[in-house]
Parts: sequence; C-alpha cells; structure tokens
Amino acid sequence: MNRPHIPVLVSEIVSTLDPQAGDRYLDLTAGYGGHALAMLKHQPDLDVTLVDRDDRAVKHLSQSVKDARIIHQDFANFCKQAISQEAVYDVVLADIGVSSPHVDNADRGFSFNKRADLDMRMDTSQQLTAHEVVNSYSEDRLVQIFRVYGEERQATRYAKLIVNSRPLQTTTELAELISNNSRYSKTHPATKIFQAIRIEVNDELGQLKTLLELGPRLLSNGGRLGIISFHSLEDRLVKQRFLVIGQDTLDSDYRTLTKKPIVPSPNELAFNPRARSAKLRVLQRKQK
Repeated sequence: MNRPHIPVLVSEIVSTLDPQAGDRYLDLTAGYGGHALAMLKHQPDLDVTLVDRDDRAVKHLSQSVKDARIIHQDFANFCKQAISQEAVYDVVLADIGVSSPHVDNADRGFSFNKRADLDMRMDTSQQLTAHEVVNSYSEDRLVQIFRVYGEERQATRYAKLIVNSRPLQTTTELAELISNNSRYSKTHPATKIFQAIRIEVNDELGQLKTLLELGPRLLSNGGRLGIISFHSLEDRLVKQRFLVIGQDTLDSDYRTLTKKPIVPSPNELAFNPRARSAKLRVLQRKQK
C-alpha cells in the first residue's frame, strides 16, 4: 500500500450517525478501518462488525481494529445473509466506491497512470476481470457500459476503437489508446472509460441496489443508515430510494435525516482532494 486510505467526511459521519454506548455498528465497506476507528474513538463501547470483499483490506482490519467481527464478503451477499438471520444494527455505514489503496497499488489495475495488467477486481478471488471486459465483450455491450456506467458521450467511438485494437493487455495500453484518439480535456480522457469498466467488473450498481433494498431492513428502531457515494449514478440511486421510503409520513417506517447530501468542507478538501465528489445521505428507522 503506497499511501494510507484517508476516510472521507469523518466528523460529519460521526455526528450524524451518532453512535451511542452499546450500539451495534456495521460497516459494510470497512476497507482499511478509517471510519470504524473514528467511530470507536468517539464511542469505545460499540459492538462492531466489519465487512469487506477485498482480502487485503480484511487482513489489515484484523490487525488494526481489535475486538471486531471481520467478515470477508461483498456487502450485497452479507445483507442477504443478515436478513435471513434476522440481524439488526443501530448504525450502518457504506462507503461506495474505490479506495486509495486500490488506485495507488499499481498491480490492482485500477489506475490509468500506472502500468499493470487489466484487472480492477476488488475481490481478487472473482473470475471476471477488466481484461475480459475489454477483450471479449461485444462492441454493442461496451457502448452500453461506457454510456450508462461512465456517462461517456463518445461511448460508440471508444468502443469501436477498443474492439479494432484488441487484444489490449495493460492499463497504460488502454489509457494511451483513448488519450491518443481524444481531444484535449481537463480530466484524462480515459477517466470515464476506466470508471465504467470498474463498475462492470465489480457489479457496483447491482451491489448498491441490493443495499438500498435490504439495508433499511437491517436497522433497529431508531437505527441510522449512512451511504457515501462518489459519482452521480450512485447518488441518484441513493437519493431516489431514500425519497421513496424516507418521506416521514404517518405510515412510513423511515425518515431521511439529510434533506440535502452532506459534502466535504473546504478544510477537508485542502488535505484530501480525493474527497471532492463525496456525498453522504442518511436514513433512519423510526422508533416504534
């Protein structure tokens, strides 16, 4: 790991989710433990369950967060299992997206700035890799992925370019192919393409949809669910779901605690520019 992962919106998460002594705290994307450690610093008397599908993160958690249940699993399947066991939690957090160690470790294949095999798997035990997406998906399927997951206006042109240039083996090969056939832009022209491939490889939107369906059911009376998103596709799904179930009407079971998403302060952005697109939305189950 080249640099530590800096958790985003730490003070805002702690104050909004407000863990109390004895609360059952579930972190569905525990990563390298930044949010969990902040929660425990604020309230040491927590019953902690940490979930992550990255085996490297799980190994790190076992050394850095003591007295916690640590589970190596993707959060969608964990939610399904927890529902079947009728488990409930007082505070649930999910930080959706890629972490700094994923991007900074060249061998993971997430970064277009570092040469590596086309991989992009958060769970290195799964079969589907970026290499398979880039080299075996049809042109039409690539267009759909780039357009929907990357919101890339030139999806058709880039898909055709990739298909006509296959096989592609490395991240820099793919990034250079895109940049050499693009007009100048402030952001790297391969940014949206890499985002779209990563989302496809890790089924990120499918995972999020499952979380939005099952996560609220994991909450105890008064329990809080916080979800951090990093791009418009994710935030739109969270916003729409919370609007549907969190209207705080007489017959609703939930209320939305964040009328607008909570975003990083200027001070946070000064020392962690990667937090710039983070948005936190929080849902609460009403007391019965």
